[in-house]
Amino acid sequence: MGIELTMLHGVYLLFIFIIIGIMIMRRDTTLICVIGIFLLGLIASSSLNIAVSGIFNSFIFAIRELLGTILIISIIVAMSRILIRLGINEVMISPFTKMIRTPALAYWTIGILMMVISWFFWPSPAVALLGAVLLPVALRVGLPALGVAMAMNLFGHGIALSGDYIIQGAPKLTADAAGIPVGEVMAASVPLVIIMGAVTTVVAFWMLKRDMRKGKLSVSEEELVLHQEDEKHEVLSYQTKKLLSVLIPILLLIDVVVMFTLGLQGGDATALIGGTVIFILILIAMLGYRNQGMEKITSYMIEGFQFGFKVFGPVIPIAAFFYMGDAGFTSVFGELLPEGSQGIVNDLGYALAQSVPVHDSIAAITLTIVGSITGLDGSGFSGISLVGSIASLFAVAIGKGIATLTALGQISAIWVGGGTLVPWALIPAAAICNVSPFELARRNLFPVIIGLFVTTIAAMLILSI
Repeated sequence: MGIELTMLHGVYLLFIFIIIGIMIMRRDTTLICVIGIFLLGLIASSSLNIAVSGIFNSFIFAIRELLGTILIISIIVAMSRILIRLGINEVMISPFTKMIRTPALAYWTIGILMMVISWFFWPSPAVALLGAVLLPVALRVGLPALGVAMAMNLFGHGIALSGDYIIQGAPKLTADAAGIPVGEVMAASVPLVIIMGAVTTVVAFWMLKRDMRKGKLSVSEEELVLHQEDEKHEVLSYQTKKLLSVLIPILLLIDVVVMFTLGLQGGDATALIGGTVIFILILIAMLGYRNQGMEKITSYMIEGFQFGFKVFGPVIPIAAFFYMGDAGFTSVFGELLPEGSQGIVNDLGYALAQSVPVHDSIAAITLTIVGSITGLDGSGFSGISLVGSIASLFAVAIGKGIATLTALGQISAIWVGGGTLVPWALIPAAAICNVSPFELARRNLFPVIIGLFVTTIAAMLILSI
């Protein structure tokens, strides 16, 4: 049964290409996104009132969806600022300073640590945990903040999330949709995750080193000032700082144990980290500022929230547009999609899958493309059930490879939408490192495309065996 595409689908697809083009030109996309949302509402409802109101309501929807990330980033920034200003950060990062002595060591050490921690409780909390501690170290040895963001992003939101071997949220969704055991998807994904991760991170590192060597990318004075020239208040003894530098990682490690023990993931994991960080902020403020501690708690929280909302300002409009491709459309405009529609993005994915000839190579290419398209809404997860269903259809047609095709689609969807290419999904790493999410997306684009190309070829070879 085919999906009937309408003008609504065409306009959405057209604006995707326009937005991608505008991003490549390094121009702001807010105006284009607002026009796109307006046209989608106008076409669906034929009502000027609903279309205009939909612009504002789409922003509300985007903020609601992103609020958890905004808050965790804000709170982590608040904590990191007080750690820096009271000198606790210097004591805490000293073991890493000895280990990280060059930009290359910084890139690979940060990346591998990010990957391991992300396996246990997903990347966003991991970015928050590692970024504030390791960013100053990397800057000192010459790795630009953009390089740190790339390492955390590619290893965490890319490698760790696309496999998701510990929490198993992604493979469970795809396996259920494909009608196979989750273990089969995870086993099939191992070689593909390794290939995708290795190719992407190596290419990204090579490009990073090339631009650093040519002087196109370096640690700026502003970055050093931001992370090294905060006023230090010598109000705590060295022993107290040392005690806190041990206590803070222990508390966060306890969070990891609790997450693993209770099976917390996603928003629940982020909430646990956020609550713990608030307690840490309160403890340090009361110890460091004593009588003024209560006021300082509020002061640092305000500073963190100002940072968080400033960073998210340009992201909300583009997120609002892409959310219209999934559940956001119904939430904002009501039940105005064509009959039988499963969301604009999913409809486009189905149409693509049903319009190509069936063959091993075509099946692999189609799953990569469909996975990438479903990732454009920025979640990485909303469309992976679709990927499992399409993998099942192609596997029946070619008589094999359901687990490999499912894993390939899962990897494509998450690498694109889970936080390496779609700008608003890049926010955690970009915010912690104080870099533009759009610039980070542009930097990731070429390595991720090469990785997907090589991984798709690898999947073809596996299917041909």
